[in-house]
Amino acid sequence: MTVVDTMSSTEAAIAVDGRHVAHNYSPLPVVATSADGVWVTDVEGRRYLDCLAAYSAVNFGHRNPEITAVAHAQLDSLTLVSRAFHSDRLGPFCQALAELCGKDMVLPMNSGAEAVESGIKVARKWGTDVKGVPAGQSNIVVAHNNFHGRTTTIISFSDDETARRGFGPYTPGFRSVAFGDADALAAAIDDNTVAVLLEPIQGEAGIVVPPRDFLPRVRALCTERNVLMIADEIQSGLARTGRTFACDHFGVVPDIYLLGKALGGGVVPLSAVVADRDVLGVLHPGEHGSTFGGNPLAAAIGTTVVAMLRRGEFQSRSAELGDHLHARLRALIGSGVVAVRGMGLWAGVDIDPALGTGKQITVRLAERGVLVKDTHGSTLRFAPPLVITAAEIDWAIDQFAQVLADPGSHLSGTAL
Repeated sequence: MTVVDTMSSTEAAIAVDGRHVAHNYSPLPVVATSADGVWVTDVEGRRYLDCLAAYSAVNFGHRNPEITAVAHAQLDSLTLVSRAFHSDRLGPFCQALAELCGKDMVLPMNSGAEAVESGIKVARKWGTDVKGVPAGQSNIVVAHNNFHGRTTTIISFSDDETARRGFGPYTPGFRSVAFGDADALAAAIDDNTVAVLLEPIQGEAGIVVPPRDFLPRVRALCTERNVLMIADEIQSGLARTGRTFACDHFGVVPDIYLLGKALGGGVVPLSAVVADRDVLGVLHPGEHGSTFGGNPLAAAIGTTVVAMLRRGEFQSRSAELGDHLHARLRALIGSGVVAVRGMGLWAGVDIDPALGTGKQITVRLAERGVLVKDTHGSTLRFAPPLVITAAEIDWAIDQFAQVLADPGSHLSGTAL
């Protein structure tokens, strides 16, 4: 009998991953094989309540029947034609998304990082063609502790040394200021500034909500100084915070929305840059592209997602159940929890470091059937699919309370 023969199915799958999958992630020791709604099942048949939702990509639940029905139907007709000619799905998708955002045009892409890179290109081109910034002299103001992806350009303005170290030389043209400090942001803007790029609520930093007056002041500054305001709503958008966009909480409309994750319904990668014609109109044939961007399968799914958002039910669920989630989490402050932040069904929870690292706590929670993800050492992120129920939230927080009370426990919770 070999070593492999004595392994569990989970151990064997993880061993194969360790040999053949690049080590750019440090995943929990859970091997998913199926999922439905808010529940994930592993190769051993154990069930887990998903409180991460693939970083908001699964906002509408795993295998949402409305989305998967459209995906199945589209698979039987047309999946990819590239942008060399039109498809019957692209125009309706872009029209629906533009109307949802209150804008004119949509540039469809695939990943969130592609949307950010595309937004940067559009802002620089707008700066040259419209604002009159000398070619190659533009700058973009960003925030400390931002997370917009891990491409070479994006890590060039990241504070995360793990993402940056060893990957230079870095792309110039960015100025970073403290998130929430409108005075510092104003001081960073000069005649060559073409954009301010921000997450309305910082995700990877720990679900950090800015002061109430920050985004309105940013909007006013951008208008006054002829600078584009770019809102990265890739994680915070599409009903996650209880409104369609996190910007809506602050009464702010950016010049450019960057969208992704949930836009693909948890089925396909789909992202977009959404803006008015005087901004996105700076792009001309050959200046930007993507073979898969706006493909018929993704466009069909994206159109369905927009229709679901227009009904408002997911925004309402996130707002109402988010109040319940935050109340349950705040009740744990002083009992292993130091602070709770966020909006809607999105919460950053700071753990007392004396109980262990965030990663250690997530492993203990997984052993009890709850999947969350740590960030910045001792912060956990709760972002369940928006189809979760109050009873499921209560069960997850009960498991969390048990872990905080006895962080060394390996007892599994009884799933609902």
